[in-house]
Order: sequence, then structure tokens, then C-alpha cells
Amino acid sequence: MVKIKPFAALRPPREFVQEVAARPYDVLNSEEAKAEASEKSLLHITKPEIDFDPIIDEHSQPAYDKAVENFRLWQDRGWLVRDPKEMYYVYAQTMDGRTQYGLVVCAHVQDYLDGNIKKHELTRKDKEEDRMIHVRIQSANVEPVFFTYPDVPEINSLVEKIVQQDPEYDFVADDGFGHHFWPISDSLDIEKITKLFEDIPAFYVADGHHRTAAAALVGAERKGKNPNHTGEEEYNYFMAVVFPQSHLKIIDYNRVVKDLNGMTPETFVQALSKDFLVERLANRTEPYVPSVHHNFSMYIDGCWYSLTAREGTYDDSDPIGTLDVTVLSNLVFDKLLDIKDLRTSTRIDFVGGIRGLDELRKRVDSGEMAAAFALYPVTMDQLITIADTGNIMPPKTTWFEPKLRSGLAIHTF
Repeated sequence: MVKIKPFAALRPPREFVQEVAARPYDVLNSEEAKAEASEKSLLHITKPEIDFDPIIDEHSQPAYDKAVENFRLWQDRGWLVRDPKEMYYVYAQTMDGRTQYGLVVCAHVQDYLDGNIKKHELTRKDKEEDRMIHVRIQSANVEPVFFTYPDVPEINSLVEKIVQQDPEYDFVADDGFGHHFWPISDSLDIEKITKLFEDIPAFYVADGHHRTAAAALVGAERKGKNPNHTGEEEYNYFMAVVFPQSHLKIIDYNRVVKDLNGMTPETFVQALSKDFLVERLANRTEPYVPSVHHNFSMYIDGCWYSLTAREGTYDDSDPIGTLDVTVLSNLVFDKLLDIKDLRTSTRIDFVGGIRGLDELRKRVDSGEMAAAFALYPVTMDQLITIADTGNIMPPKTTWFEPKLRSGLAIHTF
């Protein structure tokens, strides 16, 4: 069972929220962040290297020192203000006319260490340590992690009741996504939420594996350094936005390759026909979107193709073997293109589905890439099955959108 608690967030006054709120640190590089950051933007705290001219190494001590200085300054200037009591918060996001409703809570460090917060991706120690530094120096979870959990009708009903009220924050960001936010201050509602989550067996990391590991490990560090540890200290908890499974939708995460391993487009297409039903979509001007599981879209030599994996080339009884990223990796990247390790190969790149399939065509037509492949998205059921069975997804399998905006709430300890 998972354990959560409310917290007194640091967050911007309503009149500043749109200026403070920012995209997560890992979806834009330093140059993009510098160009995007307004005076009050949280990017000055999450990517403090942008405050130097020229931009400095984001992993340098001056950058870390600047993060601490800016975090304090934002509070001194009233751009981040402490709530008067511990609360939960509803955070809703709207994209393409669909709204998903999550709860901002504090999750428990021990749940991560005990495996009750389940992951589906590998983490790298260097990336964990980088995020741990930021948590350590601020004694804060400045950016939330993104979890999901099995739907609970009573929680859904309670959230539906709360969002009938006017939101504290309600704005559309530059990317066109809507963000809506309600503090939950009623003590009975807070108590009920805490109690309802006691019956939830697990959280699942949707996005933010490195941030989750970092937050939990810093909490464990603080415990080890406190001889008077009781288990009630605030460092035992870290901030998460938790969404019911039914509200989330994974979008496609696609691939482009730089070469065809010595083959011409014609011989490559011919080689594909052994394991795929190949349909050339002649004269098609619109990108072909994969229609079902085990169906792929390919763009090569100015033309779109439909590729459907032949029966017997995949294992639907295996949680990993049934994934289309596995099928494509085994039958195309490994077998035909000799790309063995997707994590390290410089011959392959990955394109989030939020960019659209025209981005795939553009990168091939420019001559930068030789071919592009679009995949049918992984389902939430597949993600949860993989996490429950202790398996790990191949790299670059899931893409969640919209991303959580950082700065709507911050947890300190």
C-alpha cells in the first residue's frame, strides 16, 4: 500500500503564475531555456546556467550556487509564497480538448525503496546524482514527478466535486496546453484523500524516473544522517502529481536512422518483406499513421509505407516481446541495419510523437536521415504489466504529453 501526505506548498501568487511556471528542465537545452525564460521564470532556478553570459556548464558549482541564490530570491521577492497550511492540490491539464485531472501529493521515500513505486525504465547513476545535487542544495523538490495509479471511483468523485469550484490558476501556456489548479483546504477532504490512498497497492512512474530516484535517495540520505530520525520528518516525502490510469494517454515515440547499412532503398524494402507485409502507399501526400498493434509506418526515398509484422515474428505472451519497439528493434534495427544498442548507437535518433509525423518526413527529405519509422503507441495496460512483472521497457518507448509545468507547487523539507 502507498502512503501520501499533504504539504504546505511554496507557489506563485495568482498574478505571477504564468510568468513563473516553466517547462521541465529536461525538455529544453540551455540555449532554448535562456531564450524562453522571462524575469520570473522558474527556469532561473531549474536551469541556472542561463543567468551567465556566456552560458556556463550546468553541472558546475557556480551554477548550483546560482540555483540556491535564485530560489531564495524568488521567495524574498514574493514570486513564491508559502501556503498557510498543509494541503493537497488538484492539477488538471488540457490538450486537444481532453482534460486529465491529477492530485499533487507528497509520496513516501520508503515506498520507492520498497518497490511500491514501480518503474518501467532503467536509470543512470550519473543522471541520478545530477538530480540529487539539486534536491540536496535546495532541500526541496522544485519539480514534481509524474505517477499513475489504478482508478478509484471515490477519488475520482471527490476530484470532480472539487473542480466544480473556480480554479486558483487557469491559463493556457505558449504551447497551447491548458493548466488548471485547485488547492484542497477542507480538512475532511484532506483526511479522506489520505485514507483512500492507503488502499492503493502501488504507484507507477509515468515520467521522471531520474527525478523520482533522486528525491527518494536524498530522503534516505537525510535519514541516515539524522541520529534522532523518527520517520515523521518532511524529508521522508517528495512531491508527485498522481493521475488515475484512465486519464492518461501515451503517444508514439518514433525512430529515424542515418543509413541503411549499405543497402539501397529498393533492396532495403525487399529485405523487409521477409518479416513484414509491405505496402507502398504511392502518391500519398499525408503521413501514414500506424493503425493497430504490430503495424508500422515507414518513410523512405520520398514515399510512405505500411509495414505489418508477420505472425510468428513476435511473442505476444511476453510483456517485452509484444512491444512494437521490440519488434522493430529485433526485425529491422538489429537484423537488417546492425544497430545493436539503441542507447549508444549514433546511427539512430528518437522523435517524440508530439512533433508529428511531418517531422519524420522533414528529417529524411533533408538528407540528414535515410529512413523514418512511426510506431503505434504503447498502452497504459502494457506499461503497468511491465512494471508489475519487474520488466524494463526498451529505451525511448513512452512519451507522455502534456508535460507537467514546474513551479505551480514546490515541496520543501
